[in-house]
Amino acid sequence: PAVGVAALSVGAAFWLQLISVGFIVGLALLGGLCAAGLALGQRAVLFLGKDEQLLVEGFTGTTVINGPGTKVLNPFSYRSAETRKAVTLSATDYAKITDLVDGSERVEKGPQLLFLGPYDKVTKEEHALSLSTTEYAYVQDQLTGSLTIVKGPCMWFPSPYDSFSRGQATSLSKTEFIIVEDQMTAEKKTVKGPCVWFPGPNEKKISQHSAIALQEDQYLRLKDTSSGARWIQKGKALVFLEPTWAAEATVPGKGSVRSAWSLKAYEYVRLVDSITGKITVHRGEKTVFPGPDEELLDGEVLTAMDLKVHEYVKIMDQASGEIRVERGSKNGSQLVFLGPNEKVVDGDVQKAISVDDDNAVMVRDKATGQLRLVTERQLFVPGANETIESVQQRIRLADHEAMIIKDHKGDFKYYYGSDEKRAAGQPRSFFLQPYEEVVKLCWSKGRRCDSRSLVIERFDCRPQFMPVEFNCRTSDNVELILEATFFWEVVDLPAMVKRTGDTSGDLCNHARSQFIQQVAKVTLKEFMDSSHQIATQIYEQDSSFYESRGVKIHSLGVTSYSCAERRTAEILDQIIQETTSRMNRLSQAESENEVNLFRMQGHIVQEKLNGDLLKIQHQHSKEESEIKGRSEAVRIAAFMDGLKSSVTKTEDRTDMWQVLRKIEALDEVSKSNSTLYFTPKDVDLSIETK
Repeated sequence: PAVGVAALSVGAAFWLQLISVGFIVGLALLGGLCAAGLALGQRAVLFLGKDEQLLVEGFTGTTVINGPGTKVLNPFSYRSAETRKAVTLSATDYAKITDLVDGSERVEKGPQLLFLGPYDKVTKEEHALSLSTTEYAYVQDQLTGSLTIVKGPCMWFPSPYDSFSRGQATSLSKTEFIIVEDQMTAEKKTVKGPCVWFPGPNEKKISQHSAIALQEDQYLRLKDTSSGARWIQKGKALVFLEPTWAAEATVPGKGSVRSAWSLKAYEYVRLVDSITGKITVHRGEKTVFPGPDEELLDGEVLTAMDLKVHEYVKIMDQASGEIRVERGSKNGSQLVFLGPNEKVVDGDVQKAISVDDDNAVMVRDKATGQLRLVTERQLFVPGANETIESVQQRIRLADHEAMIIKDHKGDFKYYYGSDEKRAAGQPRSFFLQPYEEVVKLCWSKGRRCDSRSLVIERFDCRPQFMPVEFNCRTSDNVELILEATFFWEVVDLPAMVKRTGDTSGDLCNHARSQFIQQVAKVTLKEFMDSSHQIATQIYEQDSSFYESRGVKIHSLGVTSYSCAERRTAEILDQIIQETTSRMNRLSQAESENEVNLFRMQGHIVQEKLNGDLLKIQHQHSKEESEIKGRSEAVRIAAFMDGLKSSVTKTEDRTDMWQVLRKIEALDEVSKSNSTLYFTPKDVDLSIETK
């Protein structure tokens, strides 16, 4: 600017003609010389600061002059000179320098004020890698390919040919571990905590796991996949799995940690070795851990069988086939544990059978197949090869009862409750012997005996009533429904069993056949007048039929009858009503005539004979009563004395006398057209056996 101002001033003065041309030319030459001297001075004298450097390019090479200071150079001895700043590096900085002549590289670390060489060039300026205590650097030398790991805490400066990446170390607690693989050898190892793990140059973390904590009553089944070895790790322990170890799950779907079996005094377990098949038994009290190849045989902890004094159990050894019987102790209960190859047969714990006077046991020996009856008083427990076929109750027969027993030969034996019918030496109460069975007869029941479903085991030998009902036709073609009643009893049981298996059905069907034949011979009116005689004729004329079946018929009477057709029944009712009305009118007319005819005579005679009649009636009544009383007493005495030898009990003879009186009463009533009604108190119409 100063030169410009001076030139402008000179120009203005020349224009104003204040100065001459020569003066101006001289002034110009002087200015040129000053400018040239100034330029040479600037090229020869250079001033450098502390952070400056002079780069001088000579005619044959390049040099550097570091500051601070004043440097004087021959202006004519170099091509150019350049002042450049030095590189300031802090403690965390570094610079990568390349030598442009030979291409070599170096790294300059801080802190420093870096002055470059004549041929140096900063190719990269970076901060150093700051690593904490849990960080590391993965470094690879690109010239040699070698790998190194730089662990923190540190400030790391790379070499010229290093490439790196930052990584985070793995912090492991005391219950954690990791699986590490060497990528060069493919070997794996386990690194346990507590620690901070930094990988090696060729190591890689495969997985991280928590250690398995086992309590005192827990275990873990482990397997080495490289060798196939298996073992049990018991608690209390903290298990760190090696790379080739695997924890096996005992039960699919559940964890690998299992609880051992804490057995009480009455508990036990049976373990089977899946490799050898050997079974071991462990009883309480203790904690049981299985072997590496052992499993529960029964799937659960077993409870010993607590046998009371009246209990027993059969146990079979499946290895030998032998059976043993364990029973409760007489002094108390007994605990029974199964052996390795044993199992309970015939169900679970069984109760012994109390054998006394009323109970017996039928036992079969499996070895021989024979049956035997145990009747001795005891608490019976079968042997190893014995089975209880049945428990029998003593059969006791009442005086009127009888039973039929078939023995092993098929022969029938007849047992009676009555002392008179029972054979000598035959018991009144008994047990069924081996191979014996009770003979059951199936009789017909119902008023028409149309259902053969009455099963008889015990036969009632007392006289009993049996009502029957059937249809028949008279000679004038009137269909009647007859109701009759048998009063009968079984007197010969062997004959009855020999001839028929349905006694009640035979009686009913035979009576029906006879009634149909007899009623077909008479008209309705004749039947109404002689129904009692027809019934008596039927069972008296064919008594051999009943005797051949061991049955005695005391009486057979028609208790009622009715027309089967409704219209005929209505007509019959009308006839009966008209006949009854006519008889009533005739009786009424005769009565009126007799009253009118004898009224006067009656008054006269009545007065005369009144006194005599009263005396005669009184005397006759007295004599008649005495005669009837003596006659009745003689009959009763003769009846009772006649049966005294065969019926010893007075009460039984009295009952038989009353039955006969009832029969006589029925005979008298059946001779008329009257209707007789029975009440349950007077007669038992059931033949069912309870």
